[in-house]
Amino acid sequence: MSEASKLFKDVFFKAGFIDEFSDALAHVMPAFDKRSFAHKVFDKEWKNKELKQRVRHIATVLHTVLPKHFPDAASTIVALVEHLQQKVKSVSFGYMCLPEYIEVYGIDYYKESVAAMEEVTKFMSCEFAVRPFIVKYGDKMMTKMMAWAKHKHPRVRRLATEGCRPRLPWAMALPAFKKDPSAILTILEQLKADKDIWVKKSVANNLNDMSKDNPEFTLSVIKTWKGDDPNTNWIIKHASRTLLKQGHTELMELFGFKKDKALKLERFTIHTPKVKMGKELVFSFDISNGSKQQKMVRLEYGMYYNRANGSMSKKVFKISEREYMAGETYSVTRKQSFKPITTRAYYPGLHKVSVIVNGHEMMDAEFSLTN
Repeated sequence: MSEASKLFKDVFFKAGFIDEFSDALAHVMPAFDKRSFAHKVFDKEWKNKELKQRVRHIATVLHTVLPKHFPDAASTIVALVEHLQQKVKSVSFGYMCLPEYIEVYGIDYYKESVAAMEEVTKFMSCEFAVRPFIVKYGDKMMTKMMAWAKHKHPRVRRLATEGCRPRLPWAMALPAFKKDPSAILTILEQLKADKDIWVKKSVANNLNDMSKDNPEFTLSVIKTWKGDDPNTNWIIKHASRTLLKQGHTELMELFGFKKDKALKLERFTIHTPKVKMGKELVFSFDISNGSKQQKMVRLEYGMYYNRANGSMSKKVFKISEREYMAGETYSVTRKQSFKPITTRAYYPGLHKVSVIVNGHEMMDAEFSLTN
């Protein structure tokens, strides 16, 4: 469990949220017993449950108080959301229990579940909940999502693209779309010029997901979409981040980042050739445009981390992306922390750092990490 998940777990799943949620439930169900509900939620296992386990647990407890017939429960949830939208200013992650309820208990009630998700997602995204429906109902669900892509509410439009992302984090996999993402494209085409920032980010993230399994397919979409619309151009640039970090030559050139002898890398220096675990690598260099013309420059560095088996794992970090004036020199100093984190294990031994200009590694140097 990451530090972010621990933060969510500690901040959002607490008595304050359950009190707020219970008040709303009492508003739509006058006979609701708030004390009994809180007692069931905060059972003896609550503290040991992780983030998504807590979401599922609340949904399970909710099932004991909502009407047993799902269509009636769905109507109650919609009424609950309408009330919450008026009362709640800051939406807690804990309300993910509402989409979770639909996912768990509504999977056999397509019509009622889809109608409920369309309303609930305006308050709390149903991007996780919709995925089992895509798997079970296939084209029928995707047709509905295409209709959502034309919805007047931006959060419903966002659900249309976020819900079918091939690699949505924390969500169940959609292996069919990882293999062949063409079925998603009609939805993205509908949203490619959307003005809402969250819809644009979702379309870009969907395309970026595609690029990890189908880079050439994604490149063809980007090339087709690139044009005069500023919203579409923003989307394709944001969607290209994985391929750009991989130094994809054709994509680099599409955005004006070309290999150019006029771009000179000088004075590349490792200031900390021996880095103690928990400390920082410090390095610097100069990059200059020796041409009489302006040049587009995407500047990155690659960290080659030593693995337990002695091989190296590369991760690329972006420094800047801008136009360099004729004759301009830019001095760069960067620090890379080796403080312990939950998402990466560090191993002592030789590591390497490289400087990448427009997708091409120009210089590299080794340094050692010690205990």
